[in-house]
Amino acid sequence: MAFLSIHTVMMLGSLSLAWGLRYGWQPTDESWQIRWQKSLVCFALPPLLVIMTAISVLSMGDEGQMIGVQAGRLSYAIALLFLLYSIFRVVQLAWIGWQSLQRLQKLVVNTDCCSTAAIENSNPQESMRLLNIPMLFAAQIGFWRSQLFVSQGLLEQLDAPHLEAVLLHERAHAHYRDTFWFFWLGCLRQIMPWLPNTQVLWEELLLLREVRADRWAAQHLDGLLLAESLLAMVSSNMQPIETFAATFGSTNTSDRLEERIDFLLAEPEPFPQFSWRSLFWIGFALLPLAALPLHS
Repeated sequence: MAFLSIHTVMMLGSLSLAWGLRYGWQPTDESWQIRWQKSLVCFALPPLLVIMTAISVLSMGDEGQMIGVQAGRLSYAIALLFLLYSIFRVVQLAWIGWQSLQRLQKLVVNTDCCSTAAIENSNPQESMRLLNIPMLFAAQIGFWRSQLFVSQGLLEQLDAPHLEAVLLHERAHAHYRDTFWFFWLGCLRQIMPWLPNTQVLWEELLLLREVRADRWAAQHLDGLLLAESLLAMVSSNMQPIETFAATFGSTNTSDRLEERIDFLLAEPEPFPQFSWRSLFWIGFALLPLAALPLHS
């Protein structure tokens, strides 16, 4: 009877709903603001719903009843193991990212030589690190307060206008704190990678993140200049630290690259506004907590 406990029903119900929400997602040709909102909700809501259900089950304990149905120890143990696994994955990803960042720090050289006009005008208060590598590379790397890493090859091979375009794009990532938010989204991806469309949605969010940064940078310079800089950057084969990084050249496929360039050359779309609707839908993940008063 323990297997048929109310907590088991809750866990199976949240898993089924999470699977259905992800399975029902389809790519859309709507504006990038709507694509962003739909992709974010479909990506984040399913795993958050399962996590909050496990927290709810753990909070109610393995004894007592809810709406007249007995609680069970098996479902309690499953919820506990799932939450421990989730915490382990978050800590593991943070540790891997920190180790990679430390290895990258060993390539940093004295930034006093980085006195080009483009860098000085980019953001006077921005923390920047120069990497002693010949390939083209620029990325915001870190957590809440990310740092800008640029390569010596980038400074040597790009002229001032194209270098400024790259740095403005990276400043957009810092403005939106993309490294912080995408670390947590990446954790949700790793906790439940077996949900339908996980990789497709992740790549969609990465694309839309870059499009948003492109749009922010395009306020200050010509979109064609950004497109030319993008083509130069994607020729580099250096892979950034996925856990803590947001980088200009993170477009992985030719289709995605073409979509970004088309966006840069098209008429600019307005910036997305804060969406209460998206917050409302993601708020459904808290529904399992409403069952706590029903437990006795």
